[in-house]
Amino acid sequence: MKILVSDKLAEEGVEILRAEPGVEVDIKTGLAPEELKAIIGEYDGICIRSATKLTPDVLAEPGRLKAIARAGVGVDNVDLPTATRHGIVVMNAPDGNTLSTAELTVALMLAASRNVAPACASLKSGQWNRKAFIGRQLAGKTVGIVGLGRIGTAVAKRCLALEMKVVGYDPFIAGAPPELAREIRLVDSLDDLLKASDYLTVHTPMSDETRGIIGKHELETLPPGAYVINAARGGIVDEDALLEVLKTGHLGGAALDVYPTEPPENRELIEHPKVLCLPHLGASSTEAQRSVAIDACHNLIDYLTRRELRNAVNVAAIDFAAVGELKAYAEIGHRMGVILAALMHGRLKRLVVTYAGEIAKEPFKQVSVSIVMGLLQRVSSTTLNMVNAMVVAEEEGLEVVETTQADARGYVSFVCVTGEGEQESHSIQGTVFHQSHPRITVLDDFHMELKPAGDLIITFNEDRAGIIGEVGAIFGKLGINIASMTFGRKLDTREACLALTLDAVPPANLLEELRGKDFMQRVHHVSLPPLVTESV
Repeated sequence: MKILVSDKLAEEGVEILRAEPGVEVDIKTGLAPEELKAIIGEYDGICIRSATKLTPDVLAEPGRLKAIARAGVGVDNVDLPTATRHGIVVMNAPDGNTLSTAELTVALMLAASRNVAPACASLKSGQWNRKAFIGRQLAGKTVGIVGLGRIGTAVAKRCLALEMKVVGYDPFIAGAPPELAREIRLVDSLDDLLKASDYLTVHTPMSDETRGIIGKHELETLPPGAYVINAARGGIVDEDALLEVLKTGHLGGAALDVYPTEPPENRELIEHPKVLCLPHLGASSTEAQRSVAIDACHNLIDYLTRRELRNAVNVAAIDFAAVGELKAYAEIGHRMGVILAALMHGRLKRLVVTYAGEIAKEPFKQVSVSIVMGLLQRVSSTTLNMVNAMVVAEEEGLEVVETTQADARGYVSFVCVTGEGEQESHSIQGTVFHQSHPRITVLDDFHMELKPAGDLIITFNEDRAGIIGEVGAIFGKLGINIASMTFGRKLDTREACLALTLDAVPPANLLEELRGKDFMQRVHHVSLPPLVTESV
């Protein structure tokens, strides 16, 4: 097994990689994109920080790459859709730099309020001008925190210790962190938070929903003299709008540690006298660098050796520890949901999950949640997890029904999922062989044995001689290798279902050519990550 470390990493993390038997570690930092693209396919895993950019071009031909571990929380330097399409798991280390970033956020608030940087520069230049640097204290002021995840919560705790009032708003989380529920005021809208904030600090991930969330309107909604802090991700605060509003004198100042491009290109903003700026130091403490390196390297090794999957950002956050012996069923349940979603046309109204055999005697609720997560992950605007999946399903108008039966029809256990929609209904059945080999056994009454991983082409077509050969010829003509094939048939209706696992992502023209054949009824493409529970 080969692992590439492409950014400077704390030695404690690298030693974890080197200590694993059978693992070869290469440290190659500062690679140009074309250099990284040329060698990345030689490695099973790569460990990065923020300097390495895993763009669609770099990941275009990933070869044997199975996992990306980010030593830090943000993964906006990784193209997640491309990684997911290629079956590459992307993991982060969300806990290691929480305290370091929270402390820096408070340091920025204090430094901006007390004019620490300009006063220091003035004194070093030989001046003694105390009156020019009169500031204001934080105690008694209100801080508005956008994003109440790990870092936002840590910032809130420290602001409370400074005797500040805390107002919180989170665009993704409905409630306040339990430990702070009585100490902070949660508001339902961003505008309500802004109107109350003497200090505004943002702590959300960077996404299409949060890019530019603090724009000109939001900045002008802040009270006169307010301060804006961004130690999260560049681009959450619109830099052009920030500069424009600073020029009007409406804001007391801004303190920035992150920028849309790094090093920052907006020099006018950086050089503005009311801007305190740092070169992205949020996680730059000895303790944080050591912690995120250790976490990222443990994540990488544990996934590649099939011990455990932790902190994956492009695979649903299934809590395998919570489901215990049913973890393989939780995994296949999630994949059955993904496949069912691909088969359905029109709005889904009802989901019936049937547990048969030994699994019917177990606490299978987590498996049902995993199925719902897989089913809704492409259509829901909410980030799904074990906590909110059933709530989101209810909000989407999806009724979920669980049933059990003793007879598993020759299997030890199986799970059958039926989706009933406004236009059509489909069903899928799966089981787990030998405790660790998940398999799809029935698709819409077509019996087969399908490994639910990788890029799958599922077709429903006529059952007549020559079809398999003709389909294979299409793949051969386009130079796409078929890794495995399975099929089921119905003799009474002369229909068949063909399921192919490919060695590469199918191009659009392949799907179009298949759909154009007169014997084809439906053609679906489903991209699934590698199986976690199956033995290597």
